[in-house]
Amino acid sequence: MDACFTEAIVLHKSQITTRELIFFLITGATNGIGKETARVLALRHVHVVMGVRNVIAGEKLREELLQKISYARIEVMEIDLNSLDSVRKFASQYISRGLPLNILINNAGILAPFKFTLSKDNIEQTFAVNHLGQFLLTNLLLETMKKTARKNQTEGRIINLSSFMHRYGVHKEGIRFEEIKDEKSYSSSALGRSAYGLSKLCNILHTNELARRFKEEGVNITANSLHPGFITTNIFAPNAGVTSWMMNTLAKFISKDIGQGASTTCYLALNPKVKGVSGQYFVDNNKVEASKLVRDSDLAKKLWNYSLSFTEAKY
Repeated sequence: MDACFTEAIVLHKSQITTRELIFFLITGATNGIGKETARVLALRHVHVVMGVRNVIAGEKLREELLQKISYARIEVMEIDLNSLDSVRKFASQYISRGLPLNILINNAGILAPFKFTLSKDNIEQTFAVNHLGQFLLTNLLLETMKKTARKNQTEGRIINLSSFMHRYGVHKEGIRFEEIKDEKSYSSSALGRSAYGLSKLCNILHTNELARRFKEEGVNITANSLHPGFITTNIFAPNAGVTSWMMNTLAKFISKDIGQGASTTCYLALNPKVKGVSGQYFVDNNKVEASKLVRDSDLAKKLWNYSLSFTEAKY
């Protein structure tokens, strides 16, 4: 499948075969790739839960989708990945409602701010939002996903959006954990762009460690990561300035459109061809080799334990 394989074609060729209603959860659904992914899912007669930071924007999108897709099953729940308490509250509410969960799409993310910025938990913001929030959310919902997979005898899927930037702005050994908290290290690294690359490396390491654990336990859940392509989205909006302007200008010439950008996410979420495929990195709906670092199982385990030290989540 080539780079221009659009979501419409993915949708046409994909088929979920199950007698049970499929439940999807997608974070960051109000903009860009997340918004388009939510639209595509809504067309499939599945139940879509949009985890969003801005509930007003989420409800507006829900109304827009229902106007165009009258049969859509779609709802909005509040979650702020910049706050671990917000993640815990979201997971608690989801679980207390007794909702199943088949497919989890960790889509939300931010670019690294120009200046060293802390999350609401006093953790470097890029690492906190792009990795820790997703790590905690995934762990808190794993039992729900396992129960759903057992009860419905259907494969669960976890999809983590990463980036080709996982290859850049990181050290040879991958992660210097002590530097994540170090403002001086952040400030000296290309206006914080390496913080973004690090967070995207963490996304793939997290994915691969999940896949390893699922295989070891014999759990019917897969975990895969992807690079959506270079796309002009609102992810650049908070980073006002020359760099943001340059990125958006460059994107006009080499980027995909939103539909193409959402293609790989939709492919991994919907297509039966990836049944049983786990621990892989996808670009343009194809498995590709990620950087050498993501195959470092020891580094993945270290990241897992380091992440637990912040979240106190148990697997």
